[in-house]
Amino acid sequence: MWTIFKKEVNLFLSSLIAYIAIAVFLLGTGLFVWVFPDYSVISYGYASLDSFFSMAPYIFLFLIPAITMRSFSEEIQTGTIELLVTRPLKNWEILLGKYFAALFLVFFSILPTLIYFFSIYELGDPKGNLDIGASMGSYLGLFFLGACFAAIGLFASTLSKNQIVAFILGLFLSAFFYDAFGSISKLPIFFGQTDAIVESLGISFHYASISRGLVDSRDLLYFLSIIGIFLLASQLSVEKRRW
Repeated sequence: MWTIFKKEVNLFLSSLIAYIAIAVFLLGTGLFVWVFPDYSVISYGYASLDSFFSMAPYIFLFLIPAITMRSFSEEIQTGTIELLVTRPLKNWEILLGKYFAALFLVFFSILPTLIYFFSIYELGDPKGNLDIGASMGSYLGLFFLGACFAAIGLFASTLSKNQIVAFILGLFLSAFFYDAFGSISKLPIFFGQTDAIVESLGISFHYASISRGLVDSRDLLYFLSIIGIFLLASQLSVEKRRW
């Protein structure tokens, strides 16, 4: 598993696309935090990372499928998937090796944004005038959100040998599970009855919940369930290629 992990990380970091994707994420979030007048900390007039945490999921919708799209698609396209699944490795070891590599790259993308936290912490008046609990909860929520998108993107990559198709599928599925349930819950058929239940099926509901700084076991269970479901679906998709 760790051999697969190291191979995937090395392949990604040796690609120019990796650095472009991470640079776009940092540039995009940086513009919202510091530059755009309707979102920037300067316009707000108070120490807050709300603009970063509200926009980062939407940038992740594009970034993470770009990270995961080649995970299995490239193996299928080049024919090395047959060699991979016939090696003395279990399917779940191959899958977890690739998933942990994607997860590492998600963490690698988030890590530099801590400079936003420390900058705002230092610039606050008085110094440290920042809700640290909510910020740490939001970072935890963002990591779990990225972990969900990575599992979804990995599943999409098992479905097609075309990386662009895998990217589009990963983007669509991630966007659906992130935001669609919130919109569906507002339909008249659900209003006042099961709207809260339908809304709670979406990733954005639990991301917003954990971003308040209170780590609820229900939110963690939800994230782990989404990750588990899509990793299982990925394993079943890979196993079909043995036959």
